[in-house]
Amino acid sequence: MARGQNFWRSRTAVGLWLLAMALVIMGMVTIGGLTRLTGSGLSITEWDPIMGAIPPLSDMQWADAFAKYRRIPQYILENRGMDLEAFKGIFWWEWTHRFLGRMLGVLFAVPFAWFAWTGAIKREEWPRMLILFALGGLQGFIGWWMVQSGLETRVSVSQYRLAIHLGAAILLLGALLWIGLEYLRGLKSGPRPANRAYVMVALVYVQMLLGALVAGLHAGLLYNTWPDMDGRVFPEGPFSVSPWWLNPFENPGLAQFDHRIGAYLVAACAAVIYFSGLKLTGLAKKSAKAVAAITAAQAGLGIVTLLMQAPEGLAAFHQVAAATLFCAAVWHAYELRHAS
Repeated sequence: MARGQNFWRSRTAVGLWLLAMALVIMGMVTIGGLTRLTGSGLSITEWDPIMGAIPPLSDMQWADAFAKYRRIPQYILENRGMDLEAFKGIFWWEWTHRFLGRMLGVLFAVPFAWFAWTGAIKREEWPRMLILFALGGLQGFIGWWMVQSGLETRVSVSQYRLAIHLGAAILLLGALLWIGLEYLRGLKSGPRPANRAYVMVALVYVQMLLGALVAGLHAGLLYNTWPDMDGRVFPEGPFSVSPWWLNPFENPGLAQFDHRIGAYLVAACAAVIYFSGLKLTGLAKKSAKAVAAITAAQAGLGIVTLLMQAPEGLAAFHQVAAATLFCAAVWHAYELRHAS
C-alpha cells in the first residue's frame, strides 16, 4: 500500500499523467479532423462552456437546436432539406469534440491540484503548469472564434482560423510531451545540440498548418495526380488571387502545391535525421529511426489520400499520422538534447 501511495506522489506519476493528457489531445485532433471532414463543425451555433456540456435531452430541445442550425448559411446553401435525424448525425461529432475539450480541463486541473499538494510538482514548477492550463483554455476560445467565422456569411469556417486552431492544439501537444518526458526521464541537458531535430519539429509543424489551409480550402479535391499536378509542375493560375501575396493562403491550387513542397522538405530532413541517427545509441537512435519510419508512412499515406480524392477515413488518418510524426520529432529532439 505504501509503495502505491508513494507512486501517486512521484514525478514518474506526473510524467505519465502529462503523457496521458497528450493522448487526449491526440484524440481531440482525431475527432476534430472527422468533425471537419463530415461538415459537422457548425452544427452547434452557440457557445456555452457550462450548460453546453449537456446535449439536447428532449424532442423540444432537439427541435430548438435544429431551428438554430437552419438559420446559418451552411444549411441554407448546402444542406437545405436535411431532416432532424441527419442533423443529429453531424451534431454528435461536434458535441463530442467540445465535450473532450471540457474533459481536458477537468483531467488537467484535478490531478495538478493533487500533485501540487503532495509536492510531486514543486512550487517553482507551478507557473509552467498554469501556462499549459491557460493554453488549453485559450484553445477553447480559439475553437469558438473559428466556428463564428462560418455562422453568418460562409458555409464553412475560415481556413486561417482553422490553421490557428490546429496550430494551438499541436503546440499544446508538444509542450505536454516534452514536459512529460522531463518528469518521466529526469534527464539533464547534455552538450549535444539538437539543431536538426528542432528543424524537423518546425518543419512538421509548418507542414501541418499548410495541411489545415488545404483542408479549409478543400484543395485536396483538386489536382489528384502525383508527382505532377494534372500534367503540370505548377497549378493553373497560381497567382490569380489579388493581391498576389494572398495566393498561398486563398488559392487552393497553390495551397496544395505548397503542401507538396513542405512534404518534400520534411522527407529530406527525416533522411538526414535517419543517417545521422545511425551514429547514435539508445533511445536517441531509436527515436531517429521512428521519425524516418513515420515520415515514410505519412508520405505514402498522403499520396494515396490525394490520388483517392481525400476520402474521409484516409484524410482523418493522414492528420493523425501527422500529429504522430510531430510527437516523434519532439521525442527525438528531447533525446538528442539530453544525450550525453
